[in-house]
Amino acid sequence: MDNTVGSLTNLEKSVIIGSILGDGYLRIIPGRSNAFLEINHSIKAKDYVDYKFSLLKKICKSSPIERISNDGRLAYRFYSRQHESLTDLYQSFYHNGKKVIPNDLELDPVSLAIWYMDDGSKSRDCDVYLNTQQFSLNDQKKLLFLLKKMGINARLNKDKKYYRIRILKESIDSFMQIINPYIIDSMKYKLVRPCRD
Repeated sequence: MDNTVGSLTNLEKSVIIGSILGDGYLRIIPGRSNAFLEINHSIKAKDYVDYKFSLLKKICKSSPIERISNDGRLAYRFYSRQHESLTDLYQSFYHNGKKVIPNDLELDPVSLAIWYMDDGSKSRDCDVYLNTQQFSLNDQKKLLFLLKKMGINARLNKDKKYYRIRILKESIDSFMQIINPYIIDSMKYKLVRPCRD
């Protein structure tokens, strides 16, 4: 995973893509030419933010810092530098400022693990979800197709008003095997033991 893609390594690109699918954001400041990445999580996820920073520090100016969010909660975040490769990703993942799923997107085990650590959850009934409510139904169908290409069967599940992705029980073990090597200790609570019907 250390080969270079443009000026990002494959690992860096995978971490960034997984973050964009989850809680990360790419932004372009008006008047500037290149995008930057913002990683912002609750202070409870400090170890996770530090982990992401350790993988992306080559493209970052400064270390993560604590901040009070607009709703008064304590958050922990860092920003990357502005970067041409991030601008390319911004143009793929954003239309009119809204996140979309590019038609040429490819997932790998690292991006899948980061996405799950960002936006995945499990229930007591051994159900596993990817909280994709921010994406359109059409984009969620693209994600289902990408999961299928990795051998993961999933479907859309209505969560109150919006849809999200539910990994089918027959694929949970495979899903966990794919992501497990990349799940950090503080996020292992999201893993599930082998599920049986």
